[in-house]
Amino acid sequence: MADSDVGTARGAYGSGGGGRRSARAVTVTAAGVLAMATLAVGCGPQGPGADAPRQPTARATTAPPAPAPTPTDDGKGATGDATPPASPSVSPPASHSAPPAGPVTAPPPPTPGSPTPSTTPAPAPRVLLRIGSEGAQVRELQARLRQIGHFGRTPTGYYGTVTAEAVRSFQAERGTEATGATDAVTWRKLLAMTRTPTADELDPPTERPVAEPDRRCLTGRVLCISKKSRTLAWMIDGRVVSAMDVRFGSEYTPTREGEFPVFWKSRDHVSTLYDTPMPYALFFSGGQAVHYSADFAANGYGGASHGCVNVRDKAKVAALFDQVKNGDKVVIYW
Repeated sequence: MADSDVGTARGAYGSGGGGRRSARAVTVTAAGVLAMATLAVGCGPQGPGADAPRQPTARATTAPPAPAPTPTDDGKGATGDATPPASPSVSPPASHSAPPAGPVTAPPPPTPGSPTPSTTPAPAPRVLLRIGSEGAQVRELQARLRQIGHFGRTPTGYYGTVTAEAVRSFQAERGTEATGATDAVTWRKLLAMTRTPTADELDPPTERPVAEPDRRCLTGRVLCISKKSRTLAWMIDGRVVSAMDVRFGSEYTPTREGEFPVFWKSRDHVSTLYDTPMPYALFFSGGQAVHYSADFAANGYGGASHGCVNVRDKAKVAALFDQVKNGDKVVIYW
């Protein structure tokens, strides 16, 4: 487009022989070249009212049509090479930049006093306890759930599948997402519905009544274990020092019965045969031992051992481990 405008300027010089009309034509044409060059570099639209009345309308390929003759300073009629006067009705030049891909709509201003909308979802409640957790808070959770009928066992301090199911039941009844994990919201609701558990609720002697002791348990230091009541009583000279629930081996791997001595203590034992943890193991007959079982704590009497005497209360068997000595008796009977 610039080359055609330059040709027009050269024609103006040749037609008038250097007269005033030709000079004016040069001036007008040069102004047109400048205006077209400005459009050629892609200038965007100006802001509202920014010199718009002084901007002539321009097209990318065609020169503007000649206006009608108007009087000039020397009284002669003007031709197409005269510069038309500025008019407030002339629109600013259109932008040659690419149009937006779609309509752009500004968001409506917020209503005074209304909350600012947020697209960020609310964070999930913090999880306090879940499957695998253990300790005093798990024991308190179990005792509180037991108060309102959601946990039907003695607290063990271990968060297994039974505890998770009890929590899930509580959450479903209270309109909370039933995840089975104890989050901050679930814990607050449970605290509001229950009282602080007593020492006996937190740490009852056993879930089952302790059986009448075998006569061999009445003297000395004895681990007195009844298969009938499924209890272990730690006795010294006929007095029960502590008691706990136990389970035994299946019919294929039965727990031996009789009187045995404790011959080895292993606090962090792992079975070399089954590759399973056996914490606080008190061995009394070959590979059979009294020890803590996380599976027993989690699943109760639904399972069985491979012949060992499983204890599900970790705190109690840990205390027992510290008190029992090698040579103390183990009596297993019906």
